[in-house]
Amino acid sequence: MPATTLDREQLGHLRHWDNLSRQQPNDWSLMQGKGYGQDDFGGYRFQLAYMLYGLALAHRHRLPAAPGLFQPMMQRLIAKLLLPEVWMYWRDVSRGGSVFNAHLADRLHEEWDPVVRDNIMYSAYVQSCALLHDHLFAADRYAAPGSLTFRHWSFFWGGAEKRFTYDRDSLNEHLYWQMVQNGYIGVACEPNCVFQICNQPAILGFRLHDLITGGDRATEVVAGYERAWADFGRLDDRGHYAMMVSEDSRAVRANDGPSPWVDAWCGALMNTWNRDFVREHYPRQVAAFLVPGTDGTLSVRSAPAREVMGQQVVSDTCDTGWVAAWASEMGDCTTLEGLLTHADRFMHPTWRDGGLFHPRNDTPADADGHRTEIEPMTGNVLLGYARLNVSDGLWGLYNRPWGPEHFTEPALTVVDRDVEVSRAEVVDGVLHARMRRIGEVPGEGTVTVGRVPDGARLVLDGTDIATTAGEVVVPVPTGPAVDLVLTP
Repeated sequence: MPATTLDREQLGHLRHWDNLSRQQPNDWSLMQGKGYGQDDFGGYRFQLAYMLYGLALAHRHRLPAAPGLFQPMMQRLIAKLLLPEVWMYWRDVSRGGSVFNAHLADRLHEEWDPVVRDNIMYSAYVQSCALLHDHLFAADRYAAPGSLTFRHWSFFWGGAEKRFTYDRDSLNEHLYWQMVQNGYIGVACEPNCVFQICNQPAILGFRLHDLITGGDRATEVVAGYERAWADFGRLDDRGHYAMMVSEDSRAVRANDGPSPWVDAWCGALMNTWNRDFVREHYPRQVAAFLVPGTDGTLSVRSAPAREVMGQQVVSDTCDTGWVAAWASEMGDCTTLEGLLTHADRFMHPTWRDGGLFHPRNDTPADADGHRTEIEPMTGNVLLGYARLNVSDGLWGLYNRPWGPEHFTEPALTVVDRDVEVSRAEVVDGVLHARMRRIGEVPGEGTVTVGRVPDGARLVLDGTDIATTAGEVVVPVPTGPAVDLVLTP
């Protein structure tokens, strides 16, 4: 059973994500990685999506009675996920020209719509994040026509506005039929490149859509996916996850190196629906990547940078972050604690505006050989994700959804920006919350307790507060954390 009160570091990661969600449109401060053009694994789309996944996990497993803390943040991050700076890489990547699809370049063309074909490495995150929001908050925000719209217009070039309108249902339907047409092997990321990793979020999305609508497409897709991959094997000859399969030749690319991010990312996500398989192979796989340090610290051994077409690939691998996220999903507390202790000792944990992150550092190691390299995806997102996740966190989202009764229970339905919530849960019908007002953050210093039953008793730090049925606005005093208890 996870701790019901968040610690200082967990609260710091949540605050950092809130700070990033509030940056002005097209302000990507602290989020720029080594790669160019947003086409690598540290791109904005991945940072935004896994902040959203991390918020979903924290709400579902840590603070289930604080929708007012999580919902606005998730909405702001989804709005950023739709910005052209996040998806315009696809205009160029869609044309091909890489070693995996250069032979198809004469059949490919520039594509502006970022979800209409291939590009599951973006479309599945838009799909699953919108559905996570509507599932967790019993909402229809992204069911509205045009609620997921991709648009671009420039005064200087490109002609008329490009606009592509979708919603959670039309996008889910579109991805489903792409999956069917590809024989359930998956949808390509870059043209001709079907990665195991990038199809896992789509499967999560299908499950969430089923939970909202009463369908059962996830069961069908998983069965079809298993049959399709049985022809290739999900693991390569050395027991690591096969990275991808070429759509035209059906040639499988093994996890050469091997690269930690391939196993870790795939294993963390595939645990949603294939738990026994993932857990069977985890101990041996993860052992290949861990470097023991002093005092129980652990770092991650990355594969050497690849050379392709005479060029060294410049990319954020995010190996440390992905292994930490994987360990958190597996409930491997020893490995997770070792990785986090190493990061806190050698990767410069930084507090800014109440938020905790580890800033980008391209230096591989310090003078004593301790790994210091860290990417924005790891330092902004994945270490916080790992700290906030619980064992089988994604599996729980997939397999143990909230029932309708959850949405009738008392909860903190509005949380002002300057209020920190470290506990929010209903135990035996009683709402328990712990809150602290932060003086250096702007805000009104209140929370709204919603779904209050008639005649309920509300106590804040030992003092009774008058209630009415429906909702009650509660001022949070400046100073130490205070406890709120609402008894029916």
